[in-house]
Amino acid sequence: MIEIKTSRLLLRSWRDADLDPWAEMNADPEVRAHLGPLLSREQAAASIRYFQEGIERDGYSFWAVEVLETGEFIGMAGLDAVDEEAPVDGVEIGWRLARSAWGHGYATEAAIALLDYGFEQLGLPEILSITTIDNVRSQAVMRRLGMEPLTEFDEDGVRQVVFRKAR
Repeated sequence: MIEIKTSRLLLRSWRDADLDPWAEMNADPEVRAHLGPLLSREQAAASIRYFQEGIERDGYSFWAVEVLETGEFIGMAGLDAVDEEAPVDGVEIGWRLARSAWGHGYATEAAIALLDYGFEQLGLPEILSITTIDNVRSQAVMRRLGMEPLTEFDEDGVRQVVFRKAR
């Protein structure tokens, strides 16, 4: 199993115990504010299966994120193929954390480790990140990672921005 450790976090495979906090996160309107509709428990479970299958098949997807010191599950972070609706192709970095984990630098810490994994282990030439034009918090993380805006596009009437970091 592929795991990625940072000084404070463990990015790991998904466990059955992750479903309840993951479903709760995805039923939180603030967490989902820039991600689309809330997810049902069944949709949350399906997303876990999709992420875990990607890790096993490709060596990457979205890993569960836990705090090393406490073992607390706080969300997900990872790499995945860019959605077909986007005007760019490639691999995207992303994260989604519970509100209780916001403001601690966890997204940036996980993303730095993921950039290293993507460039060094997977040999990716570039890594993209996509969010809504209004999601300034995620854009701030992207800028801290050294990513730069590449392009914008509309998806389902919502303006999106693509950031890019070359190897």
